[in-house]
Amino acid sequence: MTLLRLRTPVLLGSLVAFAATSFAATTYSSKISPDLAAAPPNQSQQVIIQYYKAPSQSESGLLGLLGGLLKIVLGPINAIVEDILPSQLNAIAADPNVKYISLDRTVVAHQAVAITGAEYTTEPINAPAVWKQGYTGSNVGVAVIDSGITPVADLGSNATSLLSLGGLTNLVSSLGEVAPGATGRIVYSQNFVSGEQNALDQYGHGTLVAGLIAGNGAESSGPQFFRTFSGSAPGANIINLRVLDENGAGTDSSVISAIDEAISLRSRFNIRVINLSLGRPIYESYTLDPLCQAVEQAWKAGIVVVVAAGNDGRDLNLNPEGYGTIDSPGDDPYALTVGAMNTMETPAIQDDIIASYSSKGPSFIDHVIKPDIVAPGNLVTSLEFPQDSLAVNNPSFYTWYSFYQNNGPEIPSQYYFPMSGTSMSAAVVSGAVADLLQAAPKLTPDQAKALIMVNADRSYFPLSSSVTADGTVYKANYDVFTIGAGYLDIEKTVEAVLQGVAVPAGTAMSPTAVYDAGSGNTTAVIAPGSLWTASGPWSAAAVYGSRAFLTPAGGTALWGSTALWSNSDPDGYTALWGKTALWGKSSPAAETALWGKDSTEGQTALWGKSDSDDSETSVQY
Repeated sequence: MTLLRLRTPVLLGSLVAFAATSFAATTYSSKISPDLAAAPPNQSQQVIIQYYKAPSQSESGLLGLLGGLLKIVLGPINAIVEDILPSQLNAIAADPNVKYISLDRTVVAHQAVAITGAEYTTEPINAPAVWKQGYTGSNVGVAVIDSGITPVADLGSNATSLLSLGGLTNLVSSLGEVAPGATGRIVYSQNFVSGEQNALDQYGHGTLVAGLIAGNGAESSGPQFFRTFSGSAPGANIINLRVLDENGAGTDSSVISAIDEAISLRSRFNIRVINLSLGRPIYESYTLDPLCQAVEQAWKAGIVVVVAAGNDGRDLNLNPEGYGTIDSPGDDPYALTVGAMNTMETPAIQDDIIASYSSKGPSFIDHVIKPDIVAPGNLVTSLEFPQDSLAVNNPSFYTWYSFYQNNGPEIPSQYYFPMSGTSMSAAVVSGAVADLLQAAPKLTPDQAKALIMVNADRSYFPLSSSVTADGTVYKANYDVFTIGAGYLDIEKTVEAVLQGVAVPAGTAMSPTAVYDAGSGNTTAVIAPGSLWTASGPWSAAAVYGSRAFLTPAGGTALWGSTALWSNSDPDGYTALWGKTALWGKSSPAAETALWGKDSTEGQTALWGKSDSDDSETSVQY
């Protein structure tokens, strides 16, 4: 992490003066996040204070006078992490240099339960065709910001020989894994979890994600196997930045610190991709959200940031079809946000359907059109290691040897097991981006995102699909808020760059959906300077396909009066955009409506330990 460069100090006395005037305030400043404002006023909270410019010594001194305890400095977003009493927040917010103050919230891994299966990951996106051309992500660095990674053979490590000498204990002691550390294609490791000393995976999620990105199938290759489980970039290097603990939970500040480290290591390890298979609820605009602001700094530093959309598509609190459930930082318009497809146990995509749990847009508060792309993420098989916490605690997770070994027994593999979630689909996309960047190293993040979206497959999708679980029908319409630009096709994308397709100048920021009550239309508003304003295949209408858009009307019209989201569809359009919807003026308690009453301390109701429905471990398809 980097230290903040101090500005010219301002008079401490003036800071104390405006602080004193705020003590008597009965309501919190608009600079304070709603969940923080709801926290007990006399119970210390760990907060992230963002400044417009790096805070001066006097401003830091004010925090000390108010009883703040400095914890971390987050240089990329000009922020400080402090322990502070909420009763002092108005005094801090009164500083005109303070941009926003939020809780240092909990982030979690975005996986759901798998029971058993032999789904496909690389075949539906046509990755094998790209490998045959020599593009395996070789020499491209992918930063995996997750629960850590335990080296295994499929990541090019020497773990097999170590394990034969005494299992995981010898593996840990032999590798050390105190940052920095390198093993095989894990070229660097660093821990950001408070109180921990190494970057090994104590949960299981990070290793599984790394396998979907860069596994080379070492434990499923050879004449005795009829199927090889590999990641979408089997030649890529992994930068292991551990931010999640043994329960799969971390904090905003740990993720931001890891993003900062990835930026600083970019040149050293050719880091071109960051994978964020994690997230949390949205509490404010992405322009204020510290996670989103860190993502944007990485993007502007030349790194494609791939983010899981979230696994909240079955949350029907907003409307009966699960719209508006994208997680942060997947709501950031720069990020490449990924939803999950169910491959239906076939390598072809014609029978694939969207996973019912895959979060749908538009994003809460800003209404950004998300996800950007979809990819395989349901019941996908990846890496397991000895004493893997996910495998040990979930014995129903298994991949039989018979799924990939000739005459293999129907007993669980020791090397692979399946998992579902947008964590998995994000990892598949991260590997594919590494393949693309090996083929075209000079691509900017915006160009890479645009090429992936323009070349996505939208040709086969049904109008809708549904699944039934526990008596509830979960319906999905195949619109831009469900599938984005479509199904990832990395072969077509790489072919485009090899053929010299020119990407228009501008950003690839995801559009914003705006509802016009007068016309009854919802329009996609393109950000100024966006390349989506170009004509032909780069126009928003072309990117998202004819099913999504009608004729332009002050933007690109989505679902007019006779379209899918018409006034006659109370389950979708009217429910989301109507006067009584969450988006309306009559719904000030939006966060509570979506995330539950127990979400004010940064622990989300859907993913947190207080979730009595155990949603994190019940979603399967």
